[in-house]
Amino acid sequence: MASRLDKGRSQWHSGSVMDGKLDRLRELLRSFGSCLVAYSGGVDSVFLARVASDVLADKALAVIADSPSLPRRELAEALEVASRFQIPVRVVKTAEFENADYLANPANRCYFCKHELFDALTPIARAEGLAVIAYGENASDTGDFRPGAQAAAEFQVRAPLKEVGLAKAEIRELSAQLGLPTADKPQMACLSSRIPYGEPVTPGKLAMIERAEALLRDMGFYDVRVRHHELRIAECGLGIAGTEADSKSEIRNPKSEMTRHLARIEVGPTEFVKFVAGDTAGRVAAALREMGYTHVTLDLQGYRRGSANEALGGRISTTAGGRL
Repeated sequence: MASRLDKGRSQWHSGSVMDGKLDRLRELLRSFGSCLVAYSGGVDSVFLARVASDVLADKALAVIADSPSLPRRELAEALEVASRFQIPVRVVKTAEFENADYLANPANRCYFCKHELFDALTPIARAEGLAVIAYGENASDTGDFRPGAQAAAEFQVRAPLKEVGLAKAEIRELSAQLGLPTADKPQMACLSSRIPYGEPVTPGKLAMIERAEALLRDMGFYDVRVRHHELRIAECGLGIAGTEADSKSEIRNPKSEMTRHLARIEVGPTEFVKFVAGDTAGRVAAALREMGYTHVTLDLQGYRRGSANEALGGRISTTAGGRL
């Protein structure tokens, strides 16, 4: 009996703390007077846009950036959610794919993406008379490697969710209370994050990744990433460039190499059994080969947040632009 009472008190206290943070968020947004929310259709930005719209009414605007790094399905769903909950929204085309630093894909690629985003949002906020630009960074992001936060600081973009101490789990719970369909949405990141640092980002690669992930989600997988790796293969029978066979060649012509693509699939560890059951793995492999992948593999560690950073081994490369 005492145990149940203690559990009840704990749940009440947790809910009370969370509700207090929501009240502080509303107060903070109200203090802005007006606000432009950098909107992506993900858990955090949908929640922030909804609360901002509730508090500021027509003095709040959500703006979503459209580029090849945003899946078409994500864009459509983001606009549908905004329409359903009467959140004013606008789409702006961003030009990060015209930036050689972004395309080079250094470890701080996100800096260049966010810089382009906030550079595009600033004139919109100014034209609409919106005092503050805000984005969806939250308290759970503290301590992560997030180069985009530097761009936010440079443009004086606010992070209201983080400022009031709302963590991801709390945002999901509050989203459920508000009836938002994103409450249990899987974590998403731009498609460029699927390409290992140092390998160039191209629209063609992103189109392959988008199709592959859409296939897996349509098959019912929840946590999904298709990591896209380049393989350099020598055409003249010398083997894989950089191997012992290749090193024996007196002359190596870079033009004699062809690029092949490997898909390293991450699904949630609890979904492994589903992936290998029946003919699922075979169907996935066949479909991805049709999309252009030469090799299709399953990552035995499964989906985990930030796995792209594992290759850095504690070393952060900022070659392009020298900024982090």
